[in-house]
Amino acid sequence: MKSLHRILKSILYPLYERRLFKKLNLAESPKHVGVILDGNRRWAKNNLASSKSGHQAGARKIVELLGWCEEVNVEVVTLWLLSTENLSREKNELNALCEVIAETVAELSREGKWNLVLMGSLDLLPIWLADRLKKSIALVNGKKKLTVNLAIGYGGRQEISDAVKSMLEKHLSAGDSLKEVVNDLNIDEISKYLYTAGQPDPDLVIRTSGEQRLSGFLLWQSAHSEFYFCEAFWPDFRKLDFLRALRSYAARHRRFGN
Repeated sequence: MKSLHRILKSILYPLYERRLFKKLNLAESPKHVGVILDGNRRWAKNNLASSKSGHQAGARKIVELLGWCEEVNVEVVTLWLLSTENLSREKNELNALCEVIAETVAELSREGKWNLVLMGSLDLLPIWLADRLKKSIALVNGKKKLTVNLAIGYGGRQEISDAVKSMLEKHLSAGDSLKEVVNDLNIDEISKYLYTAGQPDPDLVIRTSGEQRLSGFLLWQSAHSEFYFCEAFWPDFRKLDFLRALRSYAARHRRFGN
């Protein structure tokens, strides 16, 4: 019976995927999609594998996701690969995770298809990891159709703190008085110093693994984002799940607070 069930799924799922895809209006696709890649460790536990194997399985899914995004004309994808909270994990586990991240970014760079952007507090990362990430990013030349933000050592509160610090440093180095700095302290000014400065805010934020919270992901930028929570662990996330997220997004009336 299990074998028959797998055969039926292998036949029906592609048909359902094509049906969903045809119904999408690509002109209404989100321009910026943020993804919280959650559930790698729980996937590994369910499959009696090591945590590192779970992270590696999740890493392999990223290239598939970027291909799906290109198909529907998404222009920016932000992937949360490592949070500031993750940095407090047990040393051996953290080192294994950092190694997978370094290999993943190197692989994305070798693909040469996407404009890769590092976002996060690189100074909080192990020095060897920050160096490898910078070298991988440096190998990507030219502007590509799809920009991929790699949120590594990222926290939403940390980003806002870094943005305010950068803004203050620039004003003070220019000789501006504290009063002038305070007068310039507004939403638009702070936005210029975010990691995503110059990019559109995310239209759609997807989180896998069934957790229904943002955990600080794109805290500032997601004020008017639509959210889609998927039960599947990240390594099990399918194109079908992605298309369902797009269908859900398209069905919502975005009022932007009005």
